[in-house]
Amino acid sequence: MAASWIEIGLLSDIPPQGARVVRTPRGCIAVFRTAGDRVFALNDRCPHKGGPLSEGIVHGEAVTCPLHNWVFDMNSGQAQGADEGAVATFPARVEGGRVFLDLSSRGRNGG
Repeated sequence: MAASWIEIGLLSDIPPQGARVVRTPRGCIAVFRTAGDRVFALNDRCPHKGGPLSEGIVHGEAVTCPLHNWVFDMNSGQAQGADEGAVATFPARVEGGRVFLDLSSRGRNGG
């Protein structure tokens, strides 16, 4: 299936090292902004206990779940360290200060 990019807002709407939640027909997706203005989109639900990843701590290109401190690589969605599991990721990009998501695929890691 070809990419189907949708605009979700401005990069400036997402605080540096923070997130915003986008509600989609596929569920809630957390869109993260790193300190270096990279954007990542992950399913907002931690596979461990269902914690809202959008409320987690962003550090580098990882996010820590606010409930039990599981750390996820935002590039791959994989849990880091001794934790097992993954969260679905979706392609995200910034063009002209606007953030776009591609929801046309299931998302990597089974979103």
